[in-house]
Amino acid sequence: MSDILMPKATAVWLVDNTSLSFEQIADFCGLHPLEVRGIADGDVARDIRGVDPVTGGQLTREELDKAQANENYRMKAIVSRHAELLKSAKPAPKYTPVSRRQDRPDAIAWFVRNHPEVADAQIAKLLGTTKSTIESVRNRTHWNSTNIKPVDPVTLGLVGQLVLDEVVKKAADKKAKDDLKNGGGTIQAVVEEAEPEFVPEARERPSAEPTAESVFGKRD
Repeated sequence: MSDILMPKATAVWLVDNTSLSFEQIADFCGLHPLEVRGIADGDVARDIRGVDPVTGGQLTREELDKAQANENYRMKAIVSRHAELLKSAKPAPKYTPVSRRQDRPDAIAWFVRNHPEVADAQIAKLLGTTKSTIESVRNRTHWNSTNIKPVDPVTLGLVGQLVLDEVVKKAADKKAKDDLKNGGGTIQAVVEEAEPEFVPEARERPSAEPTAESVFGKRD
């Protein structure tokens, strides 16, 4: 399909002003030959005004003449700067090479062994995998279970260290809160031993009636 502006309007002009075949017009405008036939019959694009691709800078006169002289010739459009601007800027989906697809199960195994507190949804989002794959690695039902070994996803280049640390920290904090809510991991009150009550030493009380010995002392 050619990247031209207003393909239907261009097809209308070519149908009305050239001897090109439906197939040639369809190929140049990126339409189906039956759609071009419908334009010629007046069933399609009847309210669209034709646009000259030659004066519009999308087709050279030489290309048009070649195509009219040879029914098998397919015209090549001039690349339009405006057509490039209209293209979607959305990047293409990231393709994972076959040689690196084993990295994800290894990273999943690392999470399962070292950080079981991280939820499957977090792992799936972080590694770009699915929950079913995570479950198969955890249950050892994965088709390649015998070759899966836990490997740090940072080492594999699947995620950055700062991002991994943040995910693990959030999962650990959530687990701590859940344990506290469920009665586990409660803080035990510190019971201090009471100091023994001070009791003054008992003093020897004098007898009610003093004796000569107690007053003058014992004589040798």
